[in-house]
Amino acid sequence: MTAQPYSPARHRVMGFPAGPMAWRRWQNFKANRRAWWSFWMFMGLIVVSLFADVIANDRPILVAMDGKLFFPSVIAYPETAFGGQFPTAADFSDPYMAQLIAEKGGFVLNPLIPFRYDTLIVGLAQPAPAPPSALNWLGTDDQARDVVARVIYGFRLSVLFGLLLTLGSSAIGIALGLVQGFFGGWIDLIGQRLIEIWGGLPTLFILILLASILVPSFWILLGFLLLFSWTALTGLVRAEVLRARNFEYVRAARALGVGNAAIMWRHVLPNAMVASITMLPFITAGALTALTSLDFLGYGLPPGSPSLGELVAQGRSNLFAPWLAFTGFVTITVMLTLLVFIGEGVRDAFDPRKTLR
Repeated sequence: MTAQPYSPARHRVMGFPAGPMAWRRWQNFKANRRAWWSFWMFMGLIVVSLFADVIANDRPILVAMDGKLFFPSVIAYPETAFGGQFPTAADFSDPYMAQLIAEKGGFVLNPLIPFRYDTLIVGLAQPAPAPPSALNWLGTDDQARDVVARVIYGFRLSVLFGLLLTLGSSAIGIALGLVQGFFGGWIDLIGQRLIEIWGGLPTLFILILLASILVPSFWILLGFLLLFSWTALTGLVRAEVLRARNFEYVRAARALGVGNAAIMWRHVLPNAMVASITMLPFITAGALTALTSLDFLGYGLPPGSPSLGELVAQGRSNLFAPWLAFTGFVTITVMLTLLVFIGEGVRDAFDPRKTLR
């Protein structure tokens, strides 16, 4: 791929002013076609999953009636808002609601998939889990819930969980590695021993004990995994800071009287971030794998949550319904493969030995 010449007035990378080095890295990433297309495919899947409530929902996207617009897919309206008798939430699958809207000449725009991840489908032609059909494209699970809707919602939940865990663990790991590497001495020695002890704790056993005391939820599970995942970047950042703190410009800044906090933030941290950024996609893939594994074992998200690991577990329990295991396996494989390809592209983009052809 032929690189475009750098021009400060024209080129911006990810919304920030791009210097020559950042522009070269961006061009290196674009030159890796596998990483480039994986990045856009993954971003497209994220955008689609963010609109899961509009794509897959048992409530209409839009209802126009009596000159008013209603958005039931994102706002719960009572039945009285459409001329009903009860103040409870409107059930749009009830023929009575359809009759009320039709009598007033209303217009209803339904989503592409008329099911949420927790919608119980009644009137199936076969007992659940039902095979794929024109109504349920990938069939239903053993609780008569649409598999396509659960995959869309599960992908969104998994990606948000992985990104939050990556950001939190990276912030803690980079901060501690920066302090250890910059000050060294007893701080580094004690910190390394504590990290070795902390990393040796049986994570799964502690999670089992926690599940017997607390009801696992999204934030409880995120906080627990955050306690044990921050060590991924600490050693890498520590090694980079140990090398960068002896550079000439760092010594010059210290000789000029610049404080330790300013030196770490302005001079040392940017050098450590280069190696850290290349690891972020792989850390996200590890976070997604951890969540899927815990859901598969039954120690993850609460029952009923749109979980990809639970879908794989259902496939294991229902071998006569191969579409469950196949859908879960393909979804997880595609998600992790795209992240690995993106990580390889980022690693090559920050490699100074790589040159553009």
